[in-house]
Amino acid sequence: MQTHTATAPGGNMEGKEVRNGIAESALFATITTDASCGAVNGMHDSFTPLGGMVPLANIMLGEVVFGGTGAGMYGMLIFVVLAVFIAGLMVGRTPEYLGKKIESYDVKMAMLYTLIFTLIVLTFSAVFVLLPVGLSALTNQGPHGLSEILYAFTSGAGNNGSAFAGLSGNWWYNIAMAWDMLIGRFLMMIPVLALAGNLAQKKSVPPSPGTFPVNSTLFATLLVGVVLIVGALTFFPALSLGPILEHLLLHTNPGTLF
Repeated sequence: MQTHTATAPGGNMEGKEVRNGIAESALFATITTDASCGAVNGMHDSFTPLGGMVPLANIMLGEVVFGGTGAGMYGMLIFVVLAVFIAGLMVGRTPEYLGKKIESYDVKMAMLYTLIFTLIVLTFSAVFVLLPVGLSALTNQGPHGLSEILYAFTSGAGNNGSAFAGLSGNWWYNIAMAWDMLIGRFLMMIPVLALAGNLAQKKSVPPSPGTFPVNSTLFATLLVGVVLIVGALTFFPALSLGPILEHLLLHTNPGTLF
């Protein structure tokens, strides 16, 4: 249990430079996790519960908020393929993207990509929550400790590099994080390359009345919905046990952070 300054008159300045302040530090953390950038100007571990959840959720979305800047580009294209396929199912139109028909193999590769990221993050987090070697590296217990572990493996697999600095490293975390980064950076490339190779072999077809347009506001709205449903809701149970629960506990007992 530690004193929390979120409800103090001056706000939560813990872990932030005075020259930057609260708003600028929060904005910087949000922007660098919207894209695949690990730069920080404040300690994410010192953010309020929901303030720390924002950069964590940004990485869980695949860092595609700005359209997939950096390593998030192929993640954004995966969501586009899924959105095109879902749109075709809903309105009865042919799923096509850039003149190439989206078929079952393409959707399987897209889903395999999303499942690899989800499984590697949640599996490693679950294992280290249960092992004494995982809990011994925590500087905070309870839901905040879960957030620290979850952020570490999410950032490693998501090619970000930022961290909840309250998590101390040990030999077990070093090995697990190495595998986490290896799988997140290379194994996830396999379904992406398979999808790209399959689309490259297909012949382009001219647009027809049955083609669903991907340059419309409607498709953009659908794409945002797919990103939120596939990306955010997949991790929602873990977020509920971490930063969301911590936020509720903070308001139950405003003077402390569990």
